[in-house]
This record gives sequence, C-alpha cells and structure tokens, in this order.
Amino acid sequence: MMQTKPQRLAILYPGDGDVRRNATPDNNRFAPLFAAFAAAGVHAEPAVYHDDLCDEVREQLLKVDGVLVWINPLNTERGRALLDPMLREVAAAGIFVSAHPDVILKLGTKEVLYQTRELGWGCETYRYCSMDELQRELPARLATGEARVLKQHRGNDGIGVWKVERGEGGTALTHDAVVRVRHAKRGSVEEAITLTEFFGRCSAYFSTGGMMIDQPYQDRLTEGITRCYLVHDKVAGFGHQAINALFPPPAGGSLTDVPAPGPRLYHPPTAPAFQALKRKVEHEWVGAAQKLLGIEREQLPIIWDCDFLLGPKDDAGNNSYVLCEINVSSVAPYPESTLPFMVEATLDRLRARSQTAGSYAEGP
Repeated sequence: MMQTKPQRLAILYPGDGDVRRNATPDNNRFAPLFAAFAAAGVHAEPAVYHDDLCDEVREQLLKVDGVLVWINPLNTERGRALLDPMLREVAAAGIFVSAHPDVILKLGTKEVLYQTRELGWGCETYRYCSMDELQRELPARLATGEARVLKQHRGNDGIGVWKVERGEGGTALTHDAVVRVRHAKRGSVEEAITLTEFFGRCSAYFSTGGMMIDQPYQDRLTEGITRCYLVHDKVAGFGHQAINALFPPPAGGSLTDVPAPGPRLYHPPTAPAFQALKRKVEHEWVGAAQKLLGIEREQLPIIWDCDFLLGPKDDAGNNSYVLCEINVSSVAPYPESTLPFMVEATLDRLRARSQTAGSYAEGP
C-alpha cells in the first residue's frame, strides 16, 4: 500500500548566513508555530532569508509544498525587490505562498484605506497621488479647522504618518500659513511650521510612484487601538493597546507629558468585549473588501490583521470603528489563540495543492 508523503512547509523569516546555517525549529520566535505544525503531522522547516542568499532560498522553497512568509519590507536594505519576484516564481511552480506578493499589494498598503472608504470600516478618506495634488487640495481641507492624519503609502512604526491642523487664528489657505504638525514616529513633538515646510517634509513620499492617504483625526484615539487578527476570513484573536502616537497632551500640559505606549494585551476571539467588532469584520467588512479588491478566500493571507480606532458612537450609544491600517507582510507577534487557526488553514491549503497535483498557486 502506497504511503502518503508528509507535507513539507517552509517558514521564511529574515536573517544572515550564520542564522541560516544554525537555524532549527526551536531557536527562533516562531518556535510555538513550528511545534504546532509538528503536532499536526506537518514537517515545517526554517527558511532564513537574506537578499544575498536569494538563490539558495529559492532552491529550498521549490522543494516544499508551501511557504509562510514573515519579511518586513521596510526593514531590509533593498525592500522586496529580489524577494517578491522569487516568491512569485515559487508560487507559479504550484507551491502555495502566504502572503503572496500580489495580495500584499492589494491589502497591505495604505491605499486600501482609500479603496475601501465606502465600507462600514471606512471614513472620509482622500488620496494624493502627487505633490501637486497635495499642495492643491490639502489647504482647503485644513481650512475647515478639522485635524487630518496623512499617511505615506507604505510605512511602519509611525514613520510617514502626520497629524496636521491649521494654526491658531489661521486659515491654512496659503502655503505660507502656519500649521501645527506632529509626526507619529516615537519621540516626535508638535511643531508650528508653514505649509510649505510641511510639503517639503512629504516630498520623499511621492518618489517612485508613492502617494499619501488623508483621513480625519479620530478624537477617541485616547481609548486605544484594537488589532483584529484574522486567519483567512475568520477572526482568530484580538490585541488592545493604549498608544501614544499623535496622543493629545493633558489639559494644561505639554506634549512631553503624554503617557508612554502601553503593552498590547492579547485576547482570544471569544472575548466578550470585542464580539460586536468580530461580527462586523467576519460577516460584513472582509467579504465586502474581498469583492471590491478581487481577492478570493483562498488568496487571503494565513495571518493578517486590521487596526481599528473607535469612531463616534451612534444614537443608541454603540461604538463605530474606523480602520487605520492593515498589516499583511510580517504579522508577529500574535495571540496564542491564532495558532490552531493558522495550522488548520495551512492544512487546507496543503490539501488543495495535493488535490490539484501541484497546479495550485495563491496569486491572483
């Protein structure tokens, strides 16, 4: 009787040559995930990636049945210029890749906030595709007196995210008007500068086809941010964190008096406090986003997350939620509750690959 060959899975994460040579399932931050796969009968192996090792990693990945990728594109010298074409080549060979580079481009940039602005998680959102558009359209929006939050197309850790509002007594209709700005990068403080100077700080975000996304500042930011962890289209856990990026100063205090960011507290998907959000995400928003962006369920990442701020309450006192970011390419750490979801979703993908005799690929 023919025995079924064990499924082979690679977990790809960054490191240098020494890390790659010494890698084992136990000596990295994904050890619990390796153990969960082993318990499910899946052979999971480390695939340590560096651009200098791209060809070697490619050869490894072409011998497995699937690969889960954890590479932050903004923490590498060359971004994903070498990695993404290699992963597309691996996916084209019938190996499932999550998250596939094409799915990252659809879900994992700030442009998704603009594209899905009409969904229930959206808000009044604008897109500036050039410096000319930013200079032409932003002043009139600031003239209303409403604070805006501008975000570069791809960024992390608050880099390229700015709170902007008109200065006291100003209208911000001319480029020499004074505005109050604060960068969300840790350690930044509020400054009073001209619009022209602010535009100069944003110029780099438009290089090589970049853009900026503009959303209204959410006053309930002080109540923290909720991270909703998803495996495919199912909520697998939550994280809640008190943040300090763009946090307003206390009454009579200065911006140096704002609290430090709190730890992210993790919760299972059954946590009572988040059930209203869970229902919205699973039964309304994710499906609508899939349809809008052209992403099938099996193309959704094995692990991804959506960050929500609290929006205004409705007439009945119920919370609304505003999407401020989606993370796809390097979601870690994550709640322990996600592990069984991730294992089962991966097994589904491996079974699908087997059933199609190697012709399956995740990419659109």
